Amino acid sequence: MNTVRLQITGMTCDHCARTVEEALGSLPNVKARVSYEDALAEIETSADIAPERLVKAVQAKGYVATVLDGASSPTTTEGGDSLHVAIIGSGSAAFAAAIRATEEGAQVTIIEAADIIGGTCVNVGCVPSKIMIRGAHIAHLQAGHAFEGVPLNPPAIDRAAMVRQQQARVEELRQAKYQSILDANPNINLIRGRARFVDSKTLRITRPDGVEKTLTPDRVLIATGARPAIPDIPGLQETPYWTSTEALIAEQIPDHLVVIGGSVVALELAQAFLRLGSRVTILARSTFLSREDPAIGEALVKVFEAEGARVRLHTLPDAVAHDGKEFVLSSQIGEIRADALLVATGRRPNTAALGLDAAGIETEKNGAIVIDDHMCTSAEHVYAAGDCTNQPQFVYVAAAAGTRTARNMTGGDAALDLTTMPAVVFTDPQVATVGLTEQQALDQGLDVESRTLDLENVPRALANFDTRGFIKLVAETETGRLLGAQVLAGEGGEVIQAAALALRARMTIAELADQLFPYLTMVEGLKLCAQTFTKDVEQLSCCAG
Repeated sequence: MNTVRLQITGMTCDHCARTVEEALGSLPNVKARVSYEDALAEIETSADIAPERLVKAVQAKGYVATVLDGASSPTTTEGGDSLHVAIIGSGSAAFAAAIRATEEGAQVTIIEAADIIGGTCVNVGCVPSKIMIRGAHIAHLQAGHAFEGVPLNPPAIDRAAMVRQQQARVEELRQAKYQSILDANPNINLIRGRARFVDSKTLRITRPDGVEKTLTPDRVLIATGARPAIPDIPGLQETPYWTSTEALIAEQIPDHLVVIGGSVVALELAQAFLRLGSRVTILARSTFLSREDPAIGEALVKVFEAEGARVRLHTLPDAVAHDGKEFVLSSQIGEIRADALLVATGRRPNTAALGLDAAGIETEKNGAIVIDDHMCTSAEHVYAAGDCTNQPQFVYVAAAAGTRTARNMTGGDAALDLTTMPAVVFTDPQVATVGLTEQQALDQGLDVESRTLDLENVPRALANFDTRGFIKLVAETETGRLLGAQVLAGEGGEVIQAAALALRARMTIAELADQLFPYLTMVEGLKLCAQTFTKDVEQLSCCAG
């Protein structure tokens, strides 16, 4: 008997190793043991079986095999060609994966059905929304800040000018971060068209002119993103309602805007329009930010109402109509009339037209592709990343998933750990969270304690004359280990990463309380909140250590 050792690349889990092991074991007179962790196959075989036959058996299952005394690259096929990666979509996950895959030696084909590249974030999501929110914040400060001696100056809003500046920056970033990468990287090829799986190894692409092309890549990444989800309200589909896409480029400020939704996009845009001069009514199916600590939603309702919004919780329209001039909403609180309607009730994965059943790819009821922490789908060599999956819909999660997917497609082993994922809602005050809420910890059977520090105890908030909000920390009772943080504060998004790093480092509340934090920063509130587990911070000096 001979012993042959193969390096196996492309395996992403123990199931892959068993698949390779079975493929090798099906050959006559072959006994194989395959280790996923070592990316190695140790094979005992009779002398009449050439190593090339073993390699072909592995490659028939879609993996790359190299005899250890040879010199083959994990990003080459048996014939020496570069590994071919097809990516459906052109957003953040897609480009992060494409860049990394080419760095690993692969050839990449990006398939995009839309007229423009770049996906949601740069075109109709993060970038334009944060520009609008910032402009609205400036208008709000001009009209209503708390500083004596500085005259208030309610601005005259030129919304069309705001949109022009906003969209110019969108186009600039799309060119710099997406198109220029395509132009400069010869190993990334863009195909315009709609992709659909024929089977798990074959894609059929329909170009805009109707011509079809078949592609058989070595690996496939699905990164098709998501679109606004529209609730089934009678009459709604027949009206000219807005989603966030239309709202962000609207060149007129509506006199009265109704917003349906109580989550991230709904609240961010509702407050922006409110501060730009609209009367705003918010109809939320349940509460504000219902997945967060209830105290956050309750406090935000007070903030919005103090700024003039009309908030109705546990309320959705029974029907919607448009009479040519106004929207007419029938509801349990009576008839509501408005000249604009924004529907922001979540986002739905763009997966319905991909033919996932033909490839054996598992999805959830809403169409989200089920993946593991290596971004593997239920089909071998097919991966998914970003908003089309069952992962959280954040652009930084998508980009991190894309990069790790590329490593896995080219022979690496990279998991995406979301246990310390920070999240930010760009209302004012901002909502920023990481880790477990108190209820989530209790639901997991953990014995926990928590403390909440109102911002009136944070010197920076006092200096800003803005004490709206709080900082809450959740810790394990026995060990004192930090389990989660919830922040409602101006610039809360700049605070939460410190909590995320503390969580990642498995710090205790005592260790967090003992850290040095610069005075008159909002992040000092983390230290002060940690100190409340053992002290009355109202009895400390302004920057007591």
